[in-house]
Amino acid sequence: MDFDSFSCRAYRCQFLLRLPPKNLMSLSDETFTEGWYCVRTKPKSEHLAARNLKAFANLDEVFCPRIRYEKSTRRGKVWFVEALFPGYVFAKFDLREDLRAVNAASGVTGVLRFSDKYPVIGDAYICELKEEFPEEEKAIRIIEPTIEAGDDVIVTEGPMAGLQTVVTRLISGQDRVAVLLDWLGQEREAVVSMRSLTRPGEIRREIRGN
Repeated sequence: MDFDSFSCRAYRCQFLLRLPPKNLMSLSDETFTEGWYCVRTKPKSEHLAARNLKAFANLDEVFCPRIRYEKSTRRGKVWFVEALFPGYVFAKFDLREDLRAVNAASGVTGVLRFSDKYPVIGDAYICELKEEFPEEEKAIRIIEPTIEAGDDVIVTEGPMAGLQTVVTRLISGQDRVAVLLDWLGQEREAVVSMRSLTRPGEIRREIRGN
């Protein structure tokens, strides 16, 4: 099923809101400093950075959850694959012993910190993410769209492209919906692919970005 860019942002927010309170570590701490840390990466380099953290920083546990979604472009709907949290991956390491190697890994720009304090991500939160996003190379999460009956939408493909209308019902078991059309002064339903629809706000954001 599709995963539109509106759903993409909403899904990311769900996980950000569930992020547990931060346990802050410092290099000067006398306590145990091993844990999961949030590593910043260069733009569009999350997967590369994750591989290099394993290969060159010799880390055993690195996690980069990814998602697949569709976005409206001038060429129509296009599939995108990207990190759930753009610009970040999670890595488990000892702050004092491994920080230098982590920062030196290709694709990495540093470890998330506040002044000299590094937030540690709880094991339970990472486990929850791993359940949602398996670590196999081809296991990329795809989420159903959030378009529902009553939503205002714009048709982006086919002979009705550019038409703004309303979804009247979802067709069970199919990637299609019914929308309302004004045909010769009478309102009629037409069945279209869900992939050919987007919200008016998504169209406006796409135009501003080009």
